[in-house]
Amino acid sequence: MLKVQNISFQYHKNKPVLQDFDFTVQAGEHLCIMGESGCGKSTLLKAIYGLLDLKKGEIFWNDEQILGPEFHLVPGFDKFKYVAQDFDLMPYISVSENIKKFLSRFYPEESEARTQELLEVIQMKAFEHTKVKNLSGGQKQRVAIARALAKEPKLLLLDEPFGQIDNFKKNDLRRNLFSYLKQKNIACIVATHDKDDALSFADTLIVIRNNNIVVNNSPTSIYRNPASKYVAALFDDVNEIVINSKTVLCYPHQLKVVENSKIQVKVTNSYFKGSYWLIEADFDGQVVFFNHDSEIQKNTKTQLLFIN
Repeated sequence: MLKVQNISFQYHKNKPVLQDFDFTVQAGEHLCIMGESGCGKSTLLKAIYGLLDLKKGEIFWNDEQILGPEFHLVPGFDKFKYVAQDFDLMPYISVSENIKKFLSRFYPEESEARTQELLEVIQMKAFEHTKVKNLSGGQKQRVAIARALAKEPKLLLLDEPFGQIDNFKKNDLRRNLFSYLKQKNIACIVATHDKDDALSFADTLIVIRNNNIVVNNSPTSIYRNPASKYVAALFDDVNEIVINSKTVLCYPHQLKVVENSKIQVKVTNSYFKGSYWLIEADFDGQVVFFNHDSEIQKNTKTQLLFIN
C-alpha cells in the first residue's frame, strides 16, 4: 500500500504547490489525478517517486518511507517507475534495446521474452529494431511506458501518458496497458487532462484545485454528483442554471428538447459532434449547452427538460 500522509511542498517561499495531501493507494489500484494546468499533478508524482524533499508530511510504501534527494545519491524509489513527459530514452539504440536496458544480461532468453511481451502491449512489434531517434513523439511515449514496465514495478507513475499519441491508437493502447497492469497487479497513478483515462480505467479519482485535494472518490460518484462546476467541467461542457429558484449543474446530455417546459431557450450555435449535435443557446442571459440528434437553426426558440 502507498500511504501519502499530510504532505505539503513548495518550490518558492509563500507559493505552495501541494497543501496537506492525504490519501492511500492499494496494491493493483488505479488512481487518476485530474485538475487544471499548474495545480500540482506533476509535482505530486515527483514527490511520490522520491524526486523532491518534503518539509512536511511523509510517504510510505508499506512500512518503507520514501525519501528525497537529501537522502539518496540517485533519487527515485526502486520499487516504483516514473514516466515523465520528457521520456528520457536512449535515442541511438533500438526500441527493443531501450526496453531491455534494465533487464538482466545473464538471462538473455527471459529478457527477450519479456521485451516481446511488452512490445505487444504497446503495439510496437513492427518497430523493435528501429532507433528511437527515428520515432514520432507518440511512439517514444509508448517505448517509455514499456521500458518502465520491464522489471514489473509495484507502482507505475504516469504523467500525461497518452498526450502525444494519435486518437486512433490511443484507445487500443489504453485498453491494452490498463488491462496488463490489472493482470500483473501493478498499482498505477496517472496525472491527466483526459476524462477517458479517469472514467473508463481508474478505480479512484482525485481532483486538485488551487493546490488542494477537493474531492477523492470513485469516478462514477464524482461524475454523477460533481461537487462544483470546476469538477464537472473536467469531464464535459457543463451548465450552471437556475431551475425553480434552485441552481443546478447539468451536462448537455441531461437537457432534452420537449414541447412544453419552463426552460425556454433561443439557439445561438450548433456544433457537429459526429453521432450528435451540441447546441448552444441563450436561457435568460445564461449560456446553455444541450445535445440533439440534428442541427437546430440559429435563433430558433425551443424548450428543454432537465433529466437528472
